[in-house]
Amino acid sequence: MKEDLLELSDLLNAVEKKRDQLNRLALCNELTSEEVVTSSRELDILLNEVYSLSKHKGTK
Repeated sequence: MKEDLLELSDLLNAVEKKRDQLNRLALCNELTSEEVVTSSRELDILLNEVYSLSKHKGTK
């Protein structure tokens, strides 16, 4: 179980790192607003999945 939580933590950190990268690219105008919105939605979905998994693992 502890290993599962570490894996979830790694996933969460990876998603947050990608969100930071996305924000930096958006600030540099290297992405269109549509690309930023699409990528942000995909990251939100991944974050929600990670949070759901962590809650599920935490209640076991």
